[in-house]
Amino acid sequence: MVPTRRFWALVALGMPIAALAASAGSGYLAIVYNLALLVIAYITGRLAPNPNDLKVQRKMDPVLSVRASNKVELILENEGVETLVGRIRDEVPPGFSTTPREWPLRIEPGDVKEFVYSVTPFERGSDFFRGTYLRLQCPLGLVERDVKLTTEQPVRVYPNVLALREFDLLKQKGRLREMGIRRSRMRGLGTEFESLRDYSQGDDYRKIDWKATARRNKIVVRQFEQERNQSIILVIDTGRHMLSEVQGVRKLDHVLDAVLMLTHAANVAGDQVGLLVFSDTVRRYIPPRKGRTQVGQIIEALHDQVAEPLESDAKGAFAYLGSRWKRRSLVVAFTDLEDKGRAQELMASLGPLTKRHLVLLARVDDARLQEALTSRIVDERALYGRAAAVMLSSDRKEAESVLTAGGIHHLEAEPQDLAAALVSFYFSVKERSLL
Repeated sequence: MVPTRRFWALVALGMPIAALAASAGSGYLAIVYNLALLVIAYITGRLAPNPNDLKVQRKMDPVLSVRASNKVELILENEGVETLVGRIRDEVPPGFSTTPREWPLRIEPGDVKEFVYSVTPFERGSDFFRGTYLRLQCPLGLVERDVKLTTEQPVRVYPNVLALREFDLLKQKGRLREMGIRRSRMRGLGTEFESLRDYSQGDDYRKIDWKATARRNKIVVRQFEQERNQSIILVIDTGRHMLSEVQGVRKLDHVLDAVLMLTHAANVAGDQVGLLVFSDTVRRYIPPRKGRTQVGQIIEALHDQVAEPLESDAKGAFAYLGSRWKRRSLVVAFTDLEDKGRAQELMASLGPLTKRHLVLLARVDDARLQEALTSRIVDERALYGRAAAVMLSSDRKEAESVLTAGGIHHLEAEPQDLAAALVSFYFSVKERSLL
């Protein structure tokens, strides 16, 4: 039980009473007053409404998205016969950022109340909500009763799955460009025949079906669609090259968000998606398949991946992939390279794959490098920073030239743009029938 301001006000009121009693030569009056106040407070505390009649349900997504605002609903129902008045607070896992999650409460018998707040986790992994705490007002308002409701609930934090809903919504509205995803406006691309339709201005004459045109006595064109059931394999390096941070977040975490978006886009397009995770050895391999079950397996496999201070064996990983998957595919490799030497190592590892597959090397760019190249030089420290940035930029350009000469596509984007750039590249490959 917690004393209220009213209780302490009555305690303060007892001080002049004690002073008067002392001047009259009787100290018992103050003792009786304070004891009576304590007894009354204790009895009213015991008469507090029964909190067991309050049913609490916490509703949220089955998994939470890292570094994203996740909605949480707290639904309360009073199944008792007494009105419950006080305050309520939901206790989240440590390290989660939240909007206000403590509210005044007054719920009549049979009423249902709903409170909504948001949580933002900053690390992937597993944790649990600590419970819901209730502070109930007791009769006469002398004390309040603290109660912990047993609403502990495990929660798992994954890469940003909320972005997939935005992708689906914008795709339905034909507004993927709002996410930075570019698609060709040309229609009829692809190699799989879909249907016949009437000719319209701007159609390619090569698409005209002359037999159907003769039968219908009007120009008819063949409509093609992009091929389905093609394969995309995502290869993720979890070694030391992915330990560095951009915007306070490890490069691996930025990569996993982008991988999730690309996986979803490929699944929606009807293609197969596979996964290979490696560092000093191959950590996980999931052969390409399609369907929601496959996407779920990939998300689960990515859930607990962490970058480690190990030297990655790219040659062994890509040799492993080459021996287990022969069908021509889009292979998207996520790693980093700092200089020409590292690029040559990757070229030696990826070279054999380029004979059969279309290979893309994706990297996370750091906006601070461009800022260092363009910022004003105001002191000696800024001068040294500019010199280091110029050297680093030069090394990275040399590395890119090695990849280009070896026939390896490469893509570098800042964290907020990486997913959109990858999906745009994937759509471009589909539209140009490069697979």
